[in-house]
Amino acid sequence: MKLVIFDIDGTLVDSQHEITHAMNSAMAGAGLPEMEPARILSIVGLSLPVAVARLLPEAGPDLHERVVAGYREAFIAERLAGARPPLYPGALDCLDALAAMDEVLLGIATGKPARGLAATLDAHGLTRRFITRQSADGHPSKPHPAMLESALSETGVKAGRAVMIGDTVFDMEMARAAGVAGFGVQWGFHPAEDLHAAGARLVAPDYPALTRALLEWANE
Repeated sequence: MKLVIFDIDGTLVDSQHEITHAMNSAMAGAGLPEMEPARILSIVGLSLPVAVARLLPEAGPDLHERVVAGYREAFIAERLAGARPPLYPGALDCLDALAAMDEVLLGIATGKPARGLAATLDAHGLTRRFITRQSADGHPSKPHPAMLESALSETGVKAGRAVMIGDTVFDMEMARAAGVAGFGVQWGFHPAEDLHAAGARLVAPDYPALTRALLEWANE
């Protein structure tokens, strides 16, 4: 068997508007100025407390906690109001192509908490697609390899027969730390050259290219 593990935000789901809005709502609630979207998106993939600490390196833990709480509150409010970040074009076709292969298993490794991951997958009818679902709950933040190590343990797949798909250097660094191949995507939140520098075996320009690369890899 082989295991294909996907990141969520910036890889499967285009959630940039929801993320930037929630973070700037949290900043405003803490009495801080708004941040540029690019700065906020640069930390997507990290677990929320780690991401906030990176965005506000001069702030103390009390302010970090206020921003973390404000972000969670704003993001949940967006979801309750009906926000449904779309899948990237071609994502579902890619999942369908992989699911048609008996020797391929699908997984998730995301900096989202389990509740947010479940809501995202449910919104798109994807929950049953993934045999292993690793979230920020109970794991260190990316790029620590714990999420991938848990996915390998749960599925019984060896690291050399797994691949991590992600849009950030944190995904690629996590893959490298776990001994797993890393395939980057350039439609997400980090530049292609940064993904290559972080160890990506390839960086796909779009989902059709990623799908072809994954099918070739699965048939190796």
